Amino acid sequence: MTILITGATGLVGQELVSLLLQNGHTVHYLSTSNNKLVTNSNYKGFYWNPKTAEIDTDSLADVEVVVHLAGASVAKKWTKSYKDEIIESRVLSTKLLFQTLQNTPNHVKQIVSASAIGIYPDSLTNIYHESDLDIDVSFLGNVVKLWENEVNQFEKLQLIVSKIRIGIVLAKNGGALQEMVKPIQYGVGAAFGSGEQYQSWIHIQDLVAIFYHVIENKLPGIYNGVSPYPVTNTELTKSIAKTLNKPFFLPNIPKFVMQLILGEMHQILFSSQHVSCRKLLDENFQFKFASLDKALNDLLK
Repeated sequence: MTILITGATGLVGQELVSLLLQNGHTVHYLSTSNNKLVTNSNYKGFYWNPKTAEIDTDSLADVEVVVHLAGASVAKKWTKSYKDEIIESRVLSTKLLFQTLQNTPNHVKQIVSASAIGIYPDSLTNIYHESDLDIDVSFLGNVVKLWENEVNQFEKLQLIVSKIRIGIVLAKNGGALQEMVKPIQYGVGAAFGSGEQYQSWIHIQDLVAIFYHVIENKLPGIYNGVSPYPVTNTELTKSIAKTLNKPFFLPNIPKFVMQLILGEMHQILFSSQHVSCRKLLDENFQFKFASLDKALNDLLK
């Protein structure tokens, strides 16, 4: 199968590309930088620029599935202009894909888009499922709502539309885990706020396996890309310290301190989303790293 990916050079994209190539698929990818375009027999890059609505329609040759991962990182300081970029990078890119598929002859049958668990309201007590309709009133909640609304447009093209709401991605080569590890390495790790906020995490290999499972089985709808065992912020920080054999004794870091350092972005560390992956398990998805200890041992040792 030929699969077109946006955001293929990002953290999740690179891992997904390698899984698809291992399984004998051909990957086309869209990139905004010409110097990232390569041409191999089974891995080809094509130029696009969502801001100027430019796209190389040759990228659609023989493509049956589009995987949409592109979007500016939320882990950078949220200035007014950067918040606009976070939204635009998701909305404009999705619009351009839709218009291109609508106006160009193609064989695409399914779109699988990244989304985020940030759409669920901040709560210490709720357990969220894909069927929950409440949306968090935060900036991130709004970002995900706007993003998913654009993805829903593809239903007009009679495509299978799939959305993976991604939790905190744990990976070796970047992402949230490496940022959490830094203070712990120096023996100054501590939980944030009360430490009771739930963090629904996922090992990067399981995450790309979820994308693959949804593609292989042509599964429509929303799936929570999280492990079966979410943990509190205290448990997560303690487990990282334990895996690294580092002390963990400092008092929790108050919210106002992180607010001073990070501004509005501090919400990422303090909001609580206890998210269920029951729907994936019901579709016979098998996690390789269901437990946090197993995931951390794999990534940190």
